[in-house]
Amino acid sequence: MKFPLPAFYNPQRVGTVYRVDYASLATLAPNYRQTNGIQPSSTDRQRIWLLLIDVQNTFCIPGFELYVGGRSGNGAVEDNRRLAEFIYHNLGYITHISATMDTHRAQQIFHPVFFVDADGNHPAPYTDIHAADVRAGKWRFNPALASQFGISPEYGQEIILHYTQTLEAKGKYALTIWPYHALLGGIGHALVSAIEEAVFFHSLVRLDQPEFEIKGEQPFTENYSVVGPEVLTGPMDEVLGRRNPKFVEQLQQFDRLYIAGQAKSHCVAWTVADLLEDIQAVDPALAQKVYLLEDCTSPVVVPGVVDHTEAAEAAFAAFAKAGMKIVRSTEAL
Repeated sequence: MKFPLPAFYNPQRVGTVYRVDYASLATLAPNYRQTNGIQPSSTDRQRIWLLLIDVQNTFCIPGFELYVGGRSGNGAVEDNRRLAEFIYHNLGYITHISATMDTHRAQQIFHPVFFVDADGNHPAPYTDIHAADVRAGKWRFNPALASQFGISPEYGQEIILHYTQTLEAKGKYALTIWPYHALLGGIGHALVSAIEEAVFFHSLVRLDQPEFEIKGEQPFTENYSVVGPEVLTGPMDEVLGRRNPKFVEQLQQFDRLYIAGQAKSHCVAWTVADLLEDIQAVDPALAQKVYLLEDCTSPVVVPGVVDHTEAAEAAFAAFAKAGMKIVRSTEAL
């Protein structure tokens, strides 16, 4: 059975930012639980885990820095409308919710200020920086940032060259310069209001504490995947970031894992790819526990600049081939 949408839910507000009325939701939750015969999550016989990837204003609200519109232009908004309704319709079945939070500062390897050209200009957003560009001196590490990282400008350049070469050797996307986004302390960093509302209501109805996983704070590596950064070590084997084993470990404690969020071509695809890598190292059969909500995620598409739709579809096809299930939010759990 589907549980009813609560009266406070307004699908027209999903693409907007608003204050979640915690006090009001707290008074409504016990009655909703009782009326619909919902038990605390601790009693679940089938344990279902929902993992939300970067469902934040910076990616999901029109007009914000990296809004994921997909080819339709309405991608993330429609995704989150379906996602919110998936949570409400399955309140009595979803045991636990985790949300990853892309978390950045201005001075990181994928932001414009990190690089300068021969004239001191920063690269424009959506510029791809390749190892050949670094070797040729087209782009170099911004020497004004060296002291705050405790390195010399020359070593900063070595890190950049090592980094771009490593991405190419691993077959990853080129280093992309993104608009400043998901900045810690900013409104773009926050969860989309409608999803925060649903997660909070779930936590009170099911009496289960949601988890929030911070990712992306390391200055010298990208961190699309919550499982681990794109490059782990620098040119002298220094640690740039660490892989997190908790997700495959937690998967073993649940019967199903549903995954949704943004963007399908980047943080979702690479999180799932890294999780699959860990699954195959531990127990390939675990892949059958993973369900990807294909109608609650969209690829990065910047009209006239880049379209990652086909790459996202290819990634999901590979996940299905490995045993994961591609499903829609309207399907029964």
